[in-house]
Amino acid sequence: MASIVKIISTNKLTHDVLHITTEKPDCLLFLPGQAADISINKPGWTEWKNPFTFTSLPGDNTLEFTIKIYPEHNGVTKELLTLVPGDELIIQNIFGTIRYKGDGIFIAGGAGVTPFLSILKDLYKENKISGNKLILANKTRNDIIVEGWLSKALESNFINILSEEHCKGYAYGYITKQFIQQHVDARLQYYYICGPEPMIKSVIDSLLELGIDKKQIIQEKF
Repeated sequence: MASIVKIISTNKLTHDVLHITTEKPDCLLFLPGQAADISINKPGWTEWKNPFTFTSLPGDNTLEFTIKIYPEHNGVTKELLTLVPGDELIIQNIFGTIRYKGDGIFIAGGAGVTPFLSILKDLYKENKISGNKLILANKTRNDIIVEGWLSKALESNFINILSEEHCKGYAYGYITKQFIQQHVDARLQYYYICGPEPMIKSVIDSLLELGIDKKQIIQEKF
C-alpha cells in the first residue's frame, strides 16, 4: 500500500547530495538497509518512481532519505531540488537485499554508502559498531557523505580513498585487491558492498581472489 508523506525539511549535504526529512506513517515498516520506490506527489510526477534508501532508523519519528541528485538530467532528482516543506512524496514497494548478518567490512562507492547509513546508525545506537569497518571510495573529499558522523561512529575503522584528489590522511586511488587486503581482518566475517556496477564487480572479483567465500559477500546494486 502506498503512503503519502509530507516533507518537513530539505538540505544539501554535499554539492550533489540532498537530505530530505518527511513525516512517518505509523503503518510504515522497514529494516535498516532497505529502500522504497518513491515518486513526487505532483501532477506529471506521480508515475515517476525512483528507488531511494531510508537513512533514518525504523524507530525514528520521521523518515530520512539521502539522495544523490543529477540536476543536469530532467528527472526525479532534479525535481526534488524544487520541493519545499509541505510538498509530498509517495512511498511504496519497500525492498532491499542488504541485511546486517554480523561484523564485517562495508565497502561503498560514493552514494553507494546510503544503504549502509541506517545499518551503521542502528549498530552505533546499540553499541555494536566497533566490530565493523567502512571503506568508502569517492572522487574528492567534498564528495564524502556525512563524513563527520562516520568518523565519530567508526573512528579508525572509517577508511577513505579518493580517486581525483591527494589529501593528507586519505588514501589515493581505487579499491584494488591490494587495498582490500590491507584492511582484511580475520575476525570480520562478512563483506557488504554497494556502489556502481563496475565497482561491485571489481571488488567481488578481488574478494574471490583473496579466498573469500561467496556466502560471506552481500551486495546491493546502486
